[in-house]
Amino acid sequence: MSTYENISLEKGMYGVKGKTFTDVLEELDPSDNYKGTSLQGLDAFSRQLKRFDIKVSGKGSDTVDKFFSTSSSAALFPEYISRAVNQGMEHADVLSDIVATTTMIEGMDYRSITSTPTEEEKSLKVVMEGAAIPQTTVKTQENLVKLHKRGRMLVSSYEAIRFQRIDLFTVTLKQIGAYIARAQLKDAVGVLIKGDGNSNPAPAITADSNGKIIYADLIKLWSGLSPYELNTIIAPTLSMQMLMSLNEMKDSVAGLSFHGTGKMITPMGANVIHTPEITGDYIIGLDKNCALEMVKAGEVQTEYDKLIDRQLERAAITSTAGFAKIFTDACKTLKY
Repeated sequence: MSTYENISLEKGMYGVKGKTFTDVLEELDPSDNYKGTSLQGLDAFSRQLKRFDIKVSGKGSDTVDKFFSTSSSAALFPEYISRAVNQGMEHADVLSDIVATTTMIEGMDYRSITSTPTEEEKSLKVVMEGAAIPQTTVKTQENLVKLHKRGRMLVSSYEAIRFQRIDLFTVTLKQIGAYIARAQLKDAVGVLIKGDGNSNPAPAITADSNGKIIYADLIKLWSGLSPYELNTIIAPTLSMQMLMSLNEMKDSVAGLSFHGTGKMITPMGANVIHTPEITGDYIIGLDKNCALEMVKAGEVQTEYDKLIDRQLERAAITSTAGFAKIFTDACKTLKY
């Protein structure tokens, strides 16, 4: 009998510090052991679904009741919920387009690092023989990164959902994930503009126009961000409408791209991100490669006790994350 069929599943597998339920399963049942077999390509959790013949998607999707057919299979339910929520977060993900790096921490206290090079340091002048090499100072931030817990309370009785198809229930969970992703995006934009509490708000550039955006303002933003690269623009709805109305955005190539993919391009090649979650008379220009750090206190968390022992009722699904500025000048706002 294969290893995965002999594993004893219990809720204590969710409480291992620094590891997810799947991480614990992988240690007990490594996926490398299945290379060249019919189970190749499945992770340890997927093999457990196969073990209990639980189909979570497709035409033959089982009902939620299938998870609770045995006490062992019930232990899989919180991980299924976390994965479905993660899928929703990934589908609505915009953070990967603006975050330079993601740091995973254990606990709630984290102090990031920063570097604010002077204009002379940015120039990287030639070092003469015997001369001192110019320095760039990297230091720890004075204040801790503020972490925010975002999530939803899932309220339902087991009886209310037991005969619902799992793939239908997944749709609801994905929407919870999308909500969390949008809330975290709003947090990230807030840090880009106002700073992370270490006196590092984004420097503001005032547009030449009055109450609107013109192409010359984009050029001003592009040049003002130098020596960093303007590769990402974040725009609230009104600002997005102004950008799309620019004559320079109506050329044939831009039109073909927008009509064919729904993605907008700019004359300077920056990725334009529409963020209806925020409002204001500005756009944000940044170098996504060095402007923002995301700090996560673990992955998506579910209250596994309630999900297993009480068969749902009320269970919190949360994700705890915060953001820190790396290079302050790698992000600037254009106010019009």
